[in-house]
Amino acid sequence: MEQNKHHQVVIIGGGTAGITVASSIRRHAKYLNVAIIEPADNHYYQPAFTLVGAGAYNLEKTKRSEKSLIPPGVSWIKDAAKSFDPEGNSVVLSSGDTVTYDYLVVCPGLALEWDGVEGLKDALGKDGVCSNYSPDYVEYTWDCIQNLKKGSQALFTQPPMPIKCPGAPQKIAYLAADYLRKKGRAGDCDLHFLTQAPAIFGVPYFARALEKVMSRYGINTHYQTNLVSINGAAKKATFEDSEGKRQVLDYDMLHVTPPQGAPDFIKDSPLAGEGGWISVDKNSLQHTKYANIFSLGDVCSTPNSKTAAAIRKQSPVVVRNILNMIAGKALEEGYDGYASCPLTTSYGKVLLAEFIYGGKVTPTLPLTPNRELAVYWWVKVTGLPLMYWHYMLKGYEWFFGHNVDYVEDKSQPASEPVEKTEEPEKKKAA
Repeated sequence: MEQNKHHQVVIIGGGTAGITVASSIRRHAKYLNVAIIEPADNHYYQPAFTLVGAGAYNLEKTKRSEKSLIPPGVSWIKDAAKSFDPEGNSVVLSSGDTVTYDYLVVCPGLALEWDGVEGLKDALGKDGVCSNYSPDYVEYTWDCIQNLKKGSQALFTQPPMPIKCPGAPQKIAYLAADYLRKKGRAGDCDLHFLTQAPAIFGVPYFARALEKVMSRYGINTHYQTNLVSINGAAKKATFEDSEGKRQVLDYDMLHVTPPQGAPDFIKDSPLAGEGGWISVDKNSLQHTKYANIFSLGDVCSTPNSKTAAAIRKQSPVVVRNILNMIAGKALEEGYDGYASCPLTTSYGKVLLAEFIYGGKVTPTLPLTPNRELAVYWWVKVTGLPLMYWHYMLKGYEWFFGHNVDYVEDKSQPASEPVEKTEEPEKKKAA
């Protein structure tokens, strides 16, 4: 790559946010010179990793080559960003080259901090220690579930927030419990969900329903309890509670959600604010100091759940505001904090949690939001992947609006126990 290569719009990150923004810009303004900085060869549809870990989806279906997703007319700089000079409108790359820009969009995603739990890196991928948060280990989760024996103890952990897809740590616990139930082995194993959070879910309306799901399966729930170390050889995990007290639990299966945070090159940059996140206005997604910089997705400071659905709503706001700035128009404060979390509570049913800033429930479809429904299983397994690959990543933006005027109906009960569900898909050879 040439030194000091200039592009009108430079996008840091070729994941969900980066590809979506680039495709949307090309649809609205083909005249703009756009570049994506992304070192990875492969792009994964991460929302399906829970299904892969439960044997209900094939890992290969989650993967595409990065090259195949770069929109026509967009330059792919196959390198990693190293540092920023926002005063000089430039980015230094790992190769030492420099890229300059008129507008910068920063969306590299989160860093999985495997070193954040002592012993985790050495234990992962063997002897019952698994994680759905990496394509390298997600298939091993399914092996671990199938190998649970009578009397086994399985632990499912959730670290301090924020993490991407906050519902994922509990989803796999539900599917493991449902797998055992379907095999006629309900109660054979001792299942524990251990979360550092003070509640099962951040939105009380959905938390009440999910507490009933935990109870239905007999999963032991531990709040304000964080995994701090693993002894893989002894199969022992050490947890610490909010008062600093520690306890050691034996396990036969340990599903770990690693601590997560902004990448170091973001934390150490002049773009970072509190906590190392890129500091942006929560509605316009414009940087709070540098007017020609925007951020979206998992790495920005917006106080919403970090999900692909949030990006779907954030991307049009970023694109419109860049085009507004070019045209000399006022910015729009169009993002309301929308996020969606399809919680797979069994094989065949999903509770679809949709909400905006403040935890306000905002369903898209006219269905009771806190019910586990079969139609949402289809949405999760079939509808959303199709929309992701063929609509969202192609830069199409229109979608049904979420109902911001919805009033919670507290008289509606959560779902009753599921009596009949689908078998997990037989895992195909990669």
